[in-house]
Amino acid sequence: MFWFLLIAMVVVIAAVTLAVVGGGESEVLPEAAPEQLTDPLPPTRPATRADIDALRLPVTARGYRMADVDDVLGRLGAELAERDARIAQLEAALAGAQATAADRSGAPGMFDKPLARPAEGPQDADATEPGDDR
Repeated sequence: MFWFLLIAMVVVIAAVTLAVVGGGESEVLPEAAPEQLTDPLPPTRPATRADIDALRLPVTARGYRMADVDDVLGRLGAELAERDARIAQLEAALAGAQATAADRSGAPGMFDKPLARPAEGPQDADATEPGDDR
């Protein structure tokens, strides 16, 4: 019985070793190329909502590739800063145009708030409200 168990153990160890080592001829899997950002944001025009929706960042073993994420965030940050500056420029131009139009006509500008109306009250000091028990 001892010899039977010893031979069975040797056969099992040999089988496991051959399976791990890959006894005989085996195909080695080719190295997978790391994923690259295939559809970056368009360099010739500002990014649109559709560009951002279509953007897919490549995934690695630990998450997204940091270099690709940094590139995309840097580009979007620069475009947002450019748009904010353009909005501020246009708002300043609009305010200047409104001030010029108001100076020429003497009327308030289109976007100015209307003046507050004076509170309506009794015309003479002796008039009393109905229901006033003086």
